[in-house]
Amino acid sequence: MKNLRYTILTIVLLVATVASASAQTKFATVDMKKLFNGYYKTKLAQASLESRKAELRKEIKDMADGLDQKQTEYKQLLDQANDQAVSAAEREKNRLASEDKAKDINSSRSAIDQFQRQAEAQLADQSQRMSANLVSEIQKAVADKAKAGGYSVVLNSASVEVVIFANGDNDISDSVLAQLNAGAPIDLPAPSTGVPLNISTNL
Repeated sequence: MKNLRYTILTIVLLVATVASASAQTKFATVDMKKLFNGYYKTKLAQASLESRKAELRKEIKDMADGLDQKQTEYKQLLDQANDQAVSAAEREKNRLASEDKAKDINSSRSAIDQFQRQAEAQLADQSQRMSANLVSEIQKAVADKAKAGGYSVVLNSASVEVVIFANGDNDISDSVLAQLNAGAPIDLPAPSTGVPLNISTNL
């Protein structure tokens, strides 16, 4: 019984301590998703990804066009190898040429597949690095704004795991976003509907 009273007393003291600390702590919330999507540098990064993706697509198309041409040449060589109107020596020459062309086609296909895999990995890496840099800049802006406002703790309202309830009274997202976009260029690219950062970049 004595141990029970001691345990209850300990819990009461702990609750009182937490309540006292909370009363002295100034909280704020921020929507990191809103900041990330609204930051002008995010739009610039997305435009850069779209431009690079277009370049890679063109390279792949050029390689595919070259493969189509080789396949056309291969078919012609096969037809000539089976043409009874020409000499046996000429047919044999075309047959050997068609075999070489077939090897060339297989090599080109492998090269295209490898290039596409590397391109997708490159885009994914570029997207991840850009996202990490942007998040770092946003977090610094949030920290600066929190210090200036006297906030001890800033919670991410975009994460349901972190925030159970927020009435929005102490949300500093708009003021942080205004600070982030203070140096935005006038000719900012329009919002992209193509490759979002940190999302699948399949070509």
